[in-house]
Amino acid sequence: MRHFGHIAPEVRQRLFHREPCTFTADSPPRLLAAALGATLYSPATRPRLADDILKQAGRGVISMVLCLEDSIDDTEVVGAEENLVRQFADLAERTERDGVEPPLLFIRVRAPEQIADLAHRLGPSVRLLSGFVLPKFTEERGVAFLESLTAAGAASGRRLFAMPVLESPELLHLESRTETLAGIARTVDKYRENVLALRLGVTDFCSAYGLRRPPHMTAYDVHIVASVIADVVNHLGRADGTGFIVTGPVWEYFRVQERMFKPQLRRSPFLEGRADELRQALIEHDIDGLLREIELDRANGLTGKTCIHPSHVLPVHALSVVSHEEFSDAEDILRPERGGGGVMRSAYTNKMNEVKPHRAWAERTLQRAEVFGVAREDIGFVELLTAGLSG
Repeated sequence: MRHFGHIAPEVRQRLFHREPCTFTADSPPRLLAAALGATLYSPATRPRLADDILKQAGRGVISMVLCLEDSIDDTEVVGAEENLVRQFADLAERTERDGVEPPLLFIRVRAPEQIADLAHRLGPSVRLLSGFVLPKFTEERGVAFLESLTAAGAASGRRLFAMPVLESPELLHLESRTETLAGIARTVDKYRENVLALRLGVTDFCSAYGLRRPPHMTAYDVHIVASVIADVVNHLGRADGTGFIVTGPVWEYFRVQERMFKPQLRRSPFLEGRADELRQALIEHDIDGLLREIELDRANGLTGKTCIHPSHVLPVHALSVVSHEEFSDAEDILRPERGGGGVMRSAYTNKMNEVKPHRAWAERTLQRAEVFGVAREDIGFVELLTAGLSG
């Protein structure tokens, strides 16, 4: 699989200075974590789930979570588990017969015992499973989940990853936050080889205070939520080798809403790309707020994003492509002859590149470039999004 692999090769050649790399579910964890991109959630109750998975893969989705937790009613769990087993068997047969590769697939469970049970019930089709998403993760709850995942991986002979979701009230409340983060850090460090990425449950954060951000505001405009994100990155997202990939929060909106504030999406990039109709469609579907939040995610140390609607996937991926200017700066900073440090003017002559302070940024940028590619000098978000939508 590869990002933008659903568009024609000749179109990719026109868009990319360096094309996204190819990878499989068995690729190194470092690469897979960076490549998650827009992780699309789907209720495990969907009757044509195998069809949905293959359809979304054909539209550029790289990772999906099949949810047995908050997205379904408590009374539906048993039926949803049975549906998952059937749909995985169908998917395994079709992928083998047709030679197609599904996205990275994860199951969001409710309880630790579901992990071993489902891995066993999936039988041979467990080969399509990349891991499990662990809800409301704390040190007290997390150990049982991770031990169950480790045991399930050993029993199935399959490398299974965990993606803990940080969303508990203990993490949000100021008086317990530091202790809770320290406990989470101890737990995920102990099971580091099993933890692919950490996910943020911002909807649950808002719920603890009866809040819901409107579509013209990002998670960073809700200060109590922004403070938690900052503390999670501070403890768990460091660039010194101790940190993990922390993914961006979900964007909840995908339908037309009455607007109170002026659209945030400038016209000029779309006029230059002759895509004013695309700009209007993004505004009408509240995607302009999503675009702003994606940019703020990256500025605040987050990678990828949780998505609950297919229309969110391509904007996340288009904004994840490394610009030619970013790539030029990163390569310049990491040149072997720069090992001793120093400062220089960028090749674009518009900024200072300081080797030692900017090294970690450059390394992360080249990691993103590996999986999302580098755009040509004259290619921007509009062209990438338009090509992805028509691909």
